[in-house]
Amino acid sequence: MATAGGTLVLAVATFTSIRSANRSARVAERSLLAAQRPVLIPSREDDLPETIRFGDGVVVTVGGHGGRAELRDERLYMVMSLRNGGAGLAVIHGWHVVAGSARVGMDRPDLDAFRPQQRDLYVPSGETGFWQGAIRDPEDPDYAGMRAAAEQGSRVMVDLLYGDYEGGQRAIARFGMTAGSGEDAGRADVLRYWNVDGSDPR
Repeated sequence: MATAGGTLVLAVATFTSIRSANRSARVAERSLLAAQRPVLIPSREDDLPETIRFGDGVVVTVGGHGGRAELRDERLYMVMSLRNGGAGLAVIHGWHVVAGSARVGMDRPDLDAFRPQQRDLYVPSGETGFWQGAIRDPEDPDYAGMRAAAEQGSRVMVDLLYGDYEGGQRAIARFGMTAGSGEDAGRADVLRYWNVDGSDPR
């Protein structure tokens, strides 16, 4: 009986120790991930303008807290000035646009709908950066709607898929901005976030 009781006490102590170690490991893992987690937000209005060059030589300048979708030579060029409010380096993986907020629901966008970035775009922690995208083919499914938005100066939604520098902790940030180059154009606001590789913030 004494041997059995001692074995039981030892088993309980071992189980408790393992649970405590697992809990400590999870806390350490979450702390490590938090130190690498980026959060893309609009840049501040007093941040310096970003001058962004596209591969075909087109240059678009956007001010702080700004975003633009412009039509040039029948091609659509889209840019946003960003800031990383998180602790880790942000890497933008892809983008998805929708012309008109009425067509956008509250569900997380399908990952298959995102267009990959043609070049790596990085936004350091606590610093500013930018996003750029272009639609040059008139046969593109999004071309007609985005062109009409640029011509009319209407609202468009831009979803950015991004993650940390290791390719993990992917998240989607939805931004709204006014297309065109009129007086109302030039401001971008973040509307919603979705976690892809973790639990949703809501």
